[in-house]
Amino acid sequence: MELRQLEYFLTFGRMESMTRAAEHLRVSQPSISVAIKKLEGELGVSLIDRSRKKGTLTRAGQVFLSRVEYILTYLQDAVVEISDIQHPSGGTLKIGITPIMGALLFPHLLSAYQKQHPDVKVTIMEEGSLLIREQLENSELDIALLITSQLPPTLEVLPVKSGQIHVCMSRANPLSSLDSVPFDRLQEFGFILFKEDTFIRQRILAECSRFHFAPRVLFSSSQIGTILSLVEQGMGISFFIQDIVPERPDLVMLPLSEPLILEVGLAWKKERYLSLAAQNFINSSRGVFAA
Repeated sequence: MELRQLEYFLTFGRMESMTRAAEHLRVSQPSISVAIKKLEGELGVSLIDRSRKKGTLTRAGQVFLSRVEYILTYLQDAVVEISDIQHPSGGTLKIGITPIMGALLFPHLLSAYQKQHPDVKVTIMEEGSLLIREQLENSELDIALLITSQLPPTLEVLPVKSGQIHVCMSRANPLSSLDSVPFDRLQEFGFILFKEDTFIRQRILAECSRFHFAPRVLFSSSQIGTILSLVEQGMGISFFIQDIVPERPDLVMLPLSEPLILEVGLAWKKERYLSLAAQNFINSSRGVFAA
C-alpha cells in the first residue's frame, strides 16, 4: 500500500468526483482509478460503488476514508514538526484569505509578518469564506483570515474584529437619507453580491428569505472594486462589513434597522500540529491589531 494511493483515494473521497480529484492533483483520471483499484485489491473490498454514473463511496469506503484522513494528516504534522526542529526560522505557510480581507486587512498582517520572518515561504490562496473553511478542515491550509461567524467547532479562532453588515448604495438612492434601512425596503432594488462561495452572500440571502422575498441579483463578483463601481453608478445595492470599505464621495454606507453582526478573525484547525511559522503569524497579527 503506497502513500500515493492513499492520497488519491482521500482526494476522490473528499471531492466525490474523479474529474475534480484529477484536476486538483494534476494527474490523469486513469491514474486515480488504477490507484484505487489496487487499494481495493489489497483490501479485498470495494471502496467505490461504480453501479452509478457518478461513483460513490461504499460503506467500507467511508470507513476507510476516515482512517486515511487521520493517517495522512498526522503524517503531514510529523513532517512539519521535524522541519521546525531542523529549520526553526524558515518553513512554509499556507494562508487562505477572502477577497475583502485580501484587499483591506491582510496586506498589513503579511507586511508585518515578513519583516520579522523573511525566511518563511508564504503561499496565499484567495477564495470565498465557504471554500476557505472547507480547505482548513481538509488540512489544505495552515491558517486563514475570514468571516468566522458560525465556524465549525473543529476550528480554533483568534477574533480580529466584529462589525455590522451595512447596505452600500449610491448617494442618489432614495434610501440614502435614512439613518438605518429596514431590510424589507431593499426588495425594491437590484442586488450586486459577492459570489456564491461567500458567507456574506449566504447571510444576505437568508435574510431575504426571512422577509419573504427573492432578490433580483443583477451581478456577482469576487472583485470589491467592480462591485463598488457598479453601485456607484446606481446599478444596484450591495453589502459590506462596516469600516471595511474606504469612503467614496458618491457612496453611502448605512446600517440595517435590525443589525446583522459578522465576526472576522484568524482560524486554524484545532487538532493539527501548528507549525512555528503559523504560530508566529498569529502572534504577529495580535501585535498588529493591538497597535
